[in-house]
Amino acid sequence: MQIGIVGLPFSGKSTLFQTMTRTYIDEATLARTQTNIATVKVPDSRVDTLAEYFSPKKLVYASVEFVDVIGLTKGDHGTTQFSNAFLGGVKTNDALIHVVRMFDDEIHPHLEGSIDPVRDIDILETEFILSDLAMCENRIEKLRKQVLKLPDDKSKFELRVLEKCHRTLEEGIPLRSIDLDNHEMLAVKGYRFLSLKPLLVLLNLDEALLGEGEMLQKRFEEQIRSRRMNIDVFSGKIEMELACMSDEEAAEFMKEYGLEESALKRIIRSAYRMLGLISFLTFSDEECRAWTIRGNTPAHEAAGAVHTDLMNRFIRAEVVHFDDFVKHGSIQACKEAGAWQLQGKEYVVRDGDMITVRHG
Repeated sequence: MQIGIVGLPFSGKSTLFQTMTRTYIDEATLARTQTNIATVKVPDSRVDTLAEYFSPKKLVYASVEFVDVIGLTKGDHGTTQFSNAFLGGVKTNDALIHVVRMFDDEIHPHLEGSIDPVRDIDILETEFILSDLAMCENRIEKLRKQVLKLPDDKSKFELRVLEKCHRTLEEGIPLRSIDLDNHEMLAVKGYRFLSLKPLLVLLNLDEALLGEGEMLQKRFEEQIRSRRMNIDVFSGKIEMELACMSDEEAAEFMKEYGLEESALKRIIRSAYRMLGLISFLTFSDEECRAWTIRGNTPAHEAAGAVHTDLMNRFIRAEVVHFDDFVKHGSIQACKEAGAWQLQGKEYVVRDGDMITVRHG
């Protein structure tokens, strides 16, 4: 699963990528490379807690792949140019983080001449809508001809869904703002529409505005509520400084700013959830691990994330939720309290379930 990081030039998107992934890239490399990719562990205090109980030899966290999408450049008239390489690169991502600038910089002034987050969101959103509209129109034209010759139900249904999408896009509305059921989503999945992708907008604040972050976040959530975007705030400058500190120094630094944790940990978790992913846990004195599955996954399919044999030979799943385990203090205590259960293959796994699979 890939999450693309996008943003207008000098928005701080590459700073976010480098800080999040601890991957430091010089300017020459940035100029040559189309995309930079790195895998990031998803912070999960539950794995750390299990380690205290079981003292395992190994800890394994869930992970997600982040992509620094290169391709937005400064045009001849100081405006932003969207290359085909950029749009093509974004299509391959499962979700997007849009870094939006909310800081002044005399060395790198904003290409549009001022700081205006809503305008910057609209610039990228409009380009995505136009790209989707062109693809929609092209496919609708072909499908209409196809339906006239061979009016099968699948083609007719796909045409109806695309016409629904086209009407939305013509109004300048991103596709994520409309309700598509599972069948409709399946019909358009292959097109990888840009405005349909889950989107997290990150406001990159000047450090002086960090204390107002919550207020700014709520204000922008109200302004773009209908677009179904997630909003969060961070300061790229502060996060870069934190990344260079020891754990003790970082804790003291965050205390001075009134921060409970690095914003990057929160952002990584938000991005993970944005993909519709959850984690279930396995545990032993050998390994405590978070396994990645999609929400609403039945137990036997979740077992397949560990090993295909566990899915094929699945009998039952022993299930204790992490919260119950911490509350009662042991698996045996959970059994005595009725918090331990045996579940069949149709059981829908919850985020934080601790699972042991019985198999043939």
